[in-house]
Amino acid sequence: MERGPGFSVHGMRVDQATGHLTVGQLASRTGVRADTVRYYEREGLLPVPQRTEGEHRRYGRTDVDRLLFIRGAQRLGLRLAEIRELLAVRDTGVCACEPAEGLLQRHVAEIEMEMERLAALRAELLAMLASMPGPDCPDPLPGTWCPPGL
Repeated sequence: MERGPGFSVHGMRVDQATGHLTVGQLASRTGVRADTVRYYEREGLLPVPQRTEGEHRRYGRTDVDRLLFIRGAQRLGLRLAEIRELLAVRDTGVCACEPAEGLLQRHVAEIEMEMERLAALRAELLAMLASMPGPDCPDPLPGTWCPPGL
């Protein structure tokens, strides 16, 4: 999805971010912590930022966009290694839709498997609850959940 110039992020027009944002300002505008921004830099998800003469990091509009992309991909359940792959494709200027489609299909399959596992767990718990005698339950044997004779 391509956004027009000047789209708004947390009250800031992105086209106004021209390399003058500090790490704290970038973090605030994208909803992450400053140490998360630095971590993404160390992991290669964000490029090494420009520095001031005093060695302070400075970020621009592309950094805001990239960080929002990372956050959006994380919300979809993508792992950082997968996000790194998508960013590498995206950085070439090629549409990342094809590799993203495969990743998303795998995640849908993982979610479906987890839903099946949770449904089986729910059924097992409901069966355990149904077999419990209720408020008239005698004291269990030491080390068990069940009263004598069950």
